[in-house]
Amino acid sequence: MRVRTPLALLGAALLVLVGPPLLTTGSGADTGTQIPGLRFMVPNTPGGGYDITARTAAKNAEDAGLTHNIEVFNLPGAGGTVGLTRLVGEHGNGKLAMSMGLGVVGAVHTNKSPRTLGDTTPIARLTEEQDIVVVGKNSPYKTIDDLVAAWKKNPAKLPVGGGSSPGGPDHLAPMLMAKAAGIEPKSVNYIPFDGGGELLASILGNKVAFGVSGVGEYLDQIESGELRLLAVTGPERVKGLDAPTLRESGLDTDFTNWRGIVAPPGLTDAERDKLVALVGKLHASPEWQASMKKNGWDDAFLTGEEFGDFLDEQDERVDSVLKELGL
Repeated sequence: MRVRTPLALLGAALLVLVGPPLLTTGSGADTGTQIPGLRFMVPNTPGGGYDITARTAAKNAEDAGLTHNIEVFNLPGAGGTVGLTRLVGEHGNGKLAMSMGLGVVGAVHTNKSPRTLGDTTPIARLTEEQDIVVVGKNSPYKTIDDLVAAWKKNPAKLPVGGGSSPGGPDHLAPMLMAKAAGIEPKSVNYIPFDGGGELLASILGNKVAFGVSGVGEYLDQIESGELRLLAVTGPERVKGLDAPTLRESGLDTDFTNWRGIVAPPGLTDAERDKLVALVGKLHASPEWQASMKKNGWDDAFLTGEEFGDFLDEQDERVDSVLKELGL
């Protein structure tokens, strides 16, 4: 049963701050947001969107003097449901939280997980982010039109990689692209990776024809020229990136991802409230605002009962889209 109370919000919020052990430069006085022994779980491999979000938030929390000595650790597996099962099993643990997002919602469905986000304490939704369509620098596809033309000729021979399990954002985005291009989604050769870090190696090694991932994950590789950006999946272009939207490219669809934090069930009011206070102060900090701009993240801050309702809506949406696509 989901606990939708301010306490739940606090737990998840604080966790988003977690990163490598933090050492503040301040006096060490309790600011009302410090939680000794706080641990933040990332349910995929290093380098993925959940990991980048968590570690960015951790550094921002350190720089803002909000907390210290927070541990970020990775527990990948089954699209995030291994971590979810661990989180739910930590009933009443107010010093544990998990970075998550749409990918975990989808993985619950496709992996038939016995644990769902309805078993957690929702803390906060933090960001919204577009996906990007990228290829390696030596790819024969110079534009999204080139790619789609080749894809339509033989979908099975052009594998697409994504950093999420089936049902997650990096899976849903290319499936919606395929449908808009007149390609049967069931014919798409989708190869899932456990996070953007694993996917990157396969794109650079030409193991997949193209990849779909969050905009903030590959900015360095795009800037260096290692990756070629073909399109963004949202309704508008991303400032600073030279790439069209899918709709501009003749594909009548758009798609955005989101990320947030949840905590174990059974938290006390005091535990929940402290987590909420931490994530609220993090969100308001100039450090976090600057990081969102740098990573191309849109502000989607939402806490409490509203975030719980949003999780319910996303669960229904993913179920509906998977059925619509015949997946």
